[in-house]
Amino acid sequence: MSANPTSPLLAIDGLSKTYGDRCVLDNVSLEVADAETLVVIGPSGSGKTTLLRCINFLEPPTGGIVRLRGEVIGRTQDGRPLAEPALARQRARIGFVFQRFNLFSHLTALDNVAIGPHKVLGLARNESRERAESYLRKVFLGEHMSKRPSQLSGGQQQRVAIARALAMHPELILFDEPTSALDPELVQEVLDAMRALATEGMTMIVVTHEMAFARQVAHRVIFMDAGAIVEQGPPRRMFEAPAEPRLQAFLSHLQH
Repeated sequence: MSANPTSPLLAIDGLSKTYGDRCVLDNVSLEVADAETLVVIGPSGSGKTTLLRCINFLEPPTGGIVRLRGEVIGRTQDGRPLAEPALARQRARIGFVFQRFNLFSHLTALDNVAIGPHKVLGLARNESRERAESYLRKVFLGEHMSKRPSQLSGGQQQRVAIARALAMHPELILFDEPTSALDPELVQEVLDAMRALATEGMTMIVVTHEMAFARQVAHRVIFMDAGAIVEQGPPRRMFEAPAEPRLQAFLSHLQH
């Protein structure tokens, strides 16, 4: 069944996640449009990372439904958990860039990026390497393809991780605080690569503490607290005229 072309790329309905009696996500509903850059902000422990991990079923949600172009993620039509091969095919449509780079230490930058298209998508080895080369150039790493992770700075490693996500040709990329593990002087090079992707129309959900990036690049900002979406809107209004006291307090705290 083809999706309605005007329907959202991603639709989240009533997403919940509990660990024992602790509620980490509380009935979160959200839609993300094609080519939208959505930035998620909020205090530590507010459920931001869990939201991303539930979107692609790295964490199975306790309740609710995630749909990508109308297709339910992680579950069969009658609600049973999807078998691992089918889930892997769905996950290939959703890129994920983690705080820690999660690169294979024994592989070069080129091979770290090429392995997914070759092993998961079934591309021929030479085709997957050509694709990897093009995406490493896209994130300004054309001169570093033959280096292993230990020979690269943290910012370069994170850009390899972004190229790795892009090489799978995902419909959506999730970024979980992609600059939080970096030294301050390396943050900007990663944000510049992400800004370029946003300009080109890649659909992205970005969890970040980089408020300048959120203000400049996001189409919409979501503020989460205690597992729920408390306020959302265009960045200018969210940062200059926040309505919710919790968002006001959060932004005030960042300025001190």
